[in-house]
Amino acid sequence: MASGASKSAAFMLSIVNMGLYFLVIVITSWAVNHGIERTHESASVLSIPARIFPIYFPMGNMATGPFIIFSLLAGIVGITTSFTGLYNILQWNVPNLQAAATYSLPALSLTILAMGLGCKEIDIGWTDSNLRTLEVITIIVSGTQLFCTGAIHASLEDVTRQSRHGGRV
Repeated sequence: MASGASKSAAFMLSIVNMGLYFLVIVITSWAVNHGIERTHESASVLSIPARIFPIYFPMGNMATGPFIIFSLLAGIVGITTSFTGLYNILQWNVPNLQAAATYSLPALSLTILAMGLGCKEIDIGWTDSNLRTLEVITIIVSGTQLFCTGAIHASLEDVTRQSRHGGRV
């Protein structure tokens, strides 16, 4: 992969990821707020194990709670990784690309975990339209984060090879 092409691919994917992670944070924040506001009235009729948890999500199914919590974590880690990754990609040297490659892996793993929980929620069925939107965005952002991580690692390999050979490949 040419160095300029990998730089532009990693840069554009980081910008796309930043926007998608922002949407994930907005929707999951709404869902957490909605769950907190409705917990007292909805959870009062539940049996004792479900009443223990501080947030009960009245929309969706039993996979909704873990899906929303892990989506919020993935969104926060992902948008932070996208911000720092943009800075590191703009610097375009070996140490900064190593940092971007290292930071992209936890975001990828949390996003894939959230995607798995979203797929489980789809499998169980009956979700609200806002949750379906969150499921779709989580699936899309897991794919774009995978491509972004791959582009950063490919860029790191190219820049490392160029620095070893004194600028010539």
